[in-house]
Amino acid sequence: MALRLLHTADWQIGRIYSQFEPDDAAALFEARFFAIERLAALAIEHSVDAVLVAGDVFDAQTVSDKTIRRLFNAMNGYPGAWVMLPGNHDASLAESVWTRAHRLAIVPPNIVTCLEPSVRIVGERFAVLPAPLMQRHTYGDLTEWFSTASTPEGLPRIGLAHGCVQGVLPDEVDSANPIAADRAVTARLDYLALGDWHGSKRIDERTWYAGTPETDRFRANDSGQALLVGIAAPGAMPEVLTLQTGRYRWRQIEPRLAVRSDLDEALEALAATGPDDVLQFRVSGVCDLNGQRRLQQGVEAARARLRALVYESHGLQLEPTDADIASLHADGYVGEVLQQLRTEQAGLHADRARNALVILAHMLDELGSRPAVASPGARA
Repeated sequence: MALRLLHTADWQIGRIYSQFEPDDAAALFEARFFAIERLAALAIEHSVDAVLVAGDVFDAQTVSDKTIRRLFNAMNGYPGAWVMLPGNHDASLAESVWTRAHRLAIVPPNIVTCLEPSVRIVGERFAVLPAPLMQRHTYGDLTEWFSTASTPEGLPRIGLAHGCVQGVLPDEVDSANPIAADRAVTARLDYLALGDWHGSKRIDERTWYAGTPETDRFRANDSGQALLVGIAAPGAMPEVLTLQTGRYRWRQIEPRLAVRSDLDEALEALAATGPDDVLQFRVSGVCDLNGQRRLQQGVEAARARLRALVYESHGLQLEPTDADIASLHADGYVGEVLQQLRTEQAGLHADRARNALVILAHMLDELGSRPAVASPGARA
């Protein structure tokens, strides 16, 4: 009978999103638990034999006991086997988040925690060859033993590992925790389930990264998915389908402003975002004070509408027009300060000058928009 597996990885449970406002960070923290509940529902929907979790279940060894308990509660929706592997964030140390979970007696019997490199038979349906990380970084290939490991005849051989496939991933990826690119071939694996790369990625017909089920970074890498793997019989080529699991879309909008239409287009793109977007809005180029006002209004409206927003304007230079300056009614010393700040934007303290210019312009705007107040004793 055909084997069906759900492959996932890099849950990063307990991750803290310190770059966001507290309420947004809390929602993103919660989203990772919801993603596990969706995985459980998908496992039921597709009648899988097991869920393979290829490392980094937890974001850190120091997550709270409450977080550990909440994770296993989120997995309750699927009563079948969950095969879980420690990764670099939750390595199988002598004292680890995994030993703590077992000591708390909260690991259900249907969850297989692969804390050491030994063959595990799951439900008499397949053999798992796990390569748990025993420390955060190693520079030897922990999957090497797969090639000499014996498994029962007639059972599919499934590898489970967490690390960097050599010579395949982008050059900037950390080369620690190496995995041979041909490991599935040399170890006669029917499928090699990998974690560490946070996007879904095919290495070869039998070797895949699942990616994280809930996107957690702005870099586009095909994340927010899990893989449904079907193996008709031992030796047969696996069929792999991607299943959407993520809720939030992490997006980048990076307009460079030069002319008025650039600002119009940037604001249109910003207005097209919605409540399930986590956005990095990075603006550069040049605009006048009126454009900056419009930009700020658009950003504040988006901040209230989006799940989370990171706004960066370090590369934006303000060049007030004569009309801008005239509209501020800045005479005498204040006018001189405005002109000085305009000049200093090209110097060493450009960010400080730009911020001061924005603040001063905003204050003058507010003063100019307030109704005149009669002084005490003035006649009506």
